[in-house]
Amino acid sequence: MKSILLLALIAGTAIAADAPKPAPKATKKRAPSPAFAKIEDVPGLPRVLLIGDSISIGYTLDVREMLKGKANVHRIPTNGGPTTNGLQHLKEWLGDSKWDVIHFNWGLHDLKYISEKSPVRADPKAEGSHQQVLLADYEKNLTELVKILQGTGAKLIWCNTTPVPEGSDGRIKDDELKYNEAAARVMKAAGIPTDDLHAHASAKPDAQLPANVHYTPEGSRYLAEKVAAMITEYLPKK
Repeated sequence: MKSILLLALIAGTAIAADAPKPAPKATKKRAPSPAFAKIEDVPGLPRVLLIGDSISIGYTLDVREMLKGKANVHRIPTNGGPTTNGLQHLKEWLGDSKWDVIHFNWGLHDLKYISEKSPVRADPKAEGSHQQVLLADYEKNLTELVKILQGTGAKLIWCNTTPVPEGSDGRIKDDELKYNEAAARVMKAAGIPTDDLHAHASAKPDAQLPANVHYTPEGSRYLAEKVAAMITEYLPKK
């Protein structure tokens, strides 16, 4: 009897092993942001490049719409991330194109806390967590990035970093103030004007999502109004 049961068990195991395994569920790929779509230049209009992280991705389409007929508004085809990412890819983003105005920002990813286990985000209070780019390195990196940007001959506009509210995942409230101060020193030394998007955003706190560095669609449009106005001010005069 035991032999029969053992043979049945072996046979059942073999059948189970040979049975086709269910296909893994396909994970839906997030569609690329329409902000990344390549645009065809309208001949005769100045060319503008936006460089920045997801905050700039959020306002790109609105800025493009607001400057329609005034400028060809491009952006880098990705999230700009921290200054270390900028140093690695900036020349590639600039390409061989002629740019009339470049509106640029780094900051929120630099001040973000990460750990050795997770480069995405970490609890600032967790053991071993640290800011992705320390303040002194941020200032040094920005200085190098500005030198590269100045080589384009474009009119440069620095966009300071928008607010970090209480409860933001992986970030500490008001850390952007220290990073903006460091950036201000770099831009003053280089003679580059600042688009004070921090003050603009702070004037309308409900434009920002709760406990989050990101903005509502209406909030992104509100930011775009400031960005478009600043760019307009520095477009080449006809």
